[in-house]
Amino acid sequence: MKLFEFDTLPGVYSMTTFHTLAREGIEAFSLVSPETPIISVGYFQDASLEIDLDYCVQKNLPVFRREIGGGGVYLDRNQIFYHVILRRDNPLASRRISDLYEMLSIPPIETYRELGIETKFRPVNDIVTSDSERKISGEGAGDIGPCVVFVGSIMLDFDYDTMARVIRVPDEKFRDKIHKSIKDNVTTVFKETGKRPSRQEIREILKRKFSAILGKFEEAELTNELIEQRKDITSKMMDPQFVFKRTMKKPGELRIRSGVEYILGIHKAPGGLIRTASEIKNSRLVDVSISGDFTLLPIQGLPKIENSLSGVERTKGEVANRIERVISDEELQVPGVSIEDFLLALKIEE
Repeated sequence: MKLFEFDTLPGVYSMTTFHTLAREGIEAFSLVSPETPIISVGYFQDASLEIDLDYCVQKNLPVFRREIGGGGVYLDRNQIFYHVILRRDNPLASRRISDLYEMLSIPPIETYRELGIETKFRPVNDIVTSDSERKISGEGAGDIGPCVVFVGSIMLDFDYDTMARVIRVPDEKFRDKIHKSIKDNVTTVFKETGKRPSRQEIREILKRKFSAILGKFEEAELTNELIEQRKDITSKMMDPQFVFKRTMKKPGELRIRSGVEYILGIHKAPGGLIRTASEIKNSRLVDVSISGDFTLLPIQGLPKIENSLSGVERTKGEVANRIERVISDEELQVPGVSIEDFLLALKIEE
């Protein structure tokens, strides 16, 4: 397997590099930290609902939609990101994503142990400290081109203040509560040990630990062709049409006339937050939008779930049957999210 190792790369390039490799079908293990801060939103999220976009513009923080599930997060040079890129015909890639999460969490858990921190895997896709169960790493996965990609990070330190500020809140009085919640529930190497090991030291440990699973690495560099492809991919992925592609069509609950209404729903499942917006006419779903920070593979499956609900009678049985059929027929994986979770997010209880 090829190894692409970088200390830092300019902002968004730190993320679009692994997208480029995956689109080209190049199996690889990559390591990188963003040279400059960016805000990364999950593939299924509505950026306008999750992120304070005005603040990001004021502070020159680029907002980037990755083709990986999960939530919005602030990224900077104090985080070392690892990416495992596997072609779909690789035996590892054939595993269920929940099993892949657990297996590929072993190297970062062992890395934290070498740094003096005992951690463990917490389903669906978190690594937490063993004693206090504070989150110290979030992981994600997605299918990009002919590949399945697994991502995670080692958190040397974290800018709690900026993270709390970029999150969109319904009222500013919640901002302090969010800040406290993040500080209480998210930790870092520095917070746990009082030490700041170098990024190079972290990368060396990660390479040793991941090679035990992935095999010997072959050092590689980006070719001129890959660099040009990365520029093109970066341009497309920073286009507002892509960044805001999952913007919910109906931003609230409103009765237009008798028999016609719009309903906004939200539900926290074990596998992540689910937001929905539904247009209903004469007790049937006309249009449904779904967003959130969950994992779903293949990523093309979400529009198929949405489209399958068009015209369906808005009852628990009918909607559940449609969603279940799509998940089965398309062989979708949505770890930590059940049919009941989708129903609750859609506000369908009977």
